[in-house]
Amino acid sequence: MAKPDRPRVSVWQLPDNLSLEHPAWHDLVLRVEHERPDLVVLNEMPFGQWIARRDVFDAAAAMASVAEHERALKALQHLPTAVISSRPIQVKNRLANEAFLIADGNYQVLHHKQYFPQESGFCEETWFAAARRGFDVIEFRGVRIGVLLCTELMFTEWARHYRRQGAHIIVSPRASGPHMRHWDTAARMAAISSGCYTLSSNRVSDPYEPGPHFGGRGFVYAPTGDLLGATSVATPCLSIDLDLSLVARAQRDFPCNVREIPA
Repeated sequence: MAKPDRPRVSVWQLPDNLSLEHPAWHDLVLRVEHERPDLVVLNEMPFGQWIARRDVFDAAAAMASVAEHERALKALQHLPTAVISSRPIQVKNRLANEAFLIADGNYQVLHHKQYFPQESGFCEETWFAAARRGFDVIEFRGVRIGVLLCTELMFTEWARHYRRQGAHIIVSPRASGPHMRHWDTAARMAAISSGCYTLSSNRVSDPYEPGPHFGGRGFVYAPTGDLLGATSVATPCLSIDLDLSLVARAQRDFPCNVREIPA
């Protein structure tokens, strides 16, 4: 990281059913090799079909998704940057949604998703269960990072929890629908309540194809809650230089400086 207090990050919107043969993947590789960001944030379980669209667990489909993401790990390890995303792993009779960091070819487990929606197109309770608990910050080259996987972004107590651990950045890989109002509000409040930058990437799908539909719109929110930028169909990647001194300032100011009530 050339400037540890000013890391460059990239967020994305990537197509549903992404594969290593998809043109969008080749575009990502070329963009990353050209820009050399310090950290790339990909969406939640980015490769293959969104398996939780089905309301009945299918062991064959589960293992196919696990295998597709395992194959993709090798490609991610060859990128000239660090990557945060998530993937399905097998645990007992279901899957865990495991957030990870790949840096310098090494794989590090960050977090297991623990909040699962159960509604049409997003039957995650049917498919997933956490195999490890906790919301713990990790440090990467001097930057302290917490992960909230998709739905978990809605619960600001965990953003505040990460602030108490000294986080600079909250990363939220998503697979969320086209209605953005709640997601923008959640991300803004996560940033304001934690004093952290909040970064997110998402799937995007053709609205004329059968559902579920994914809304794209990766984004970066400043520690003040201001939107710094978002992806779109025309601009599927957003790269921004962060200023970590703004995190320290936000965490000294309101509302982060309000005294906690005793547990």
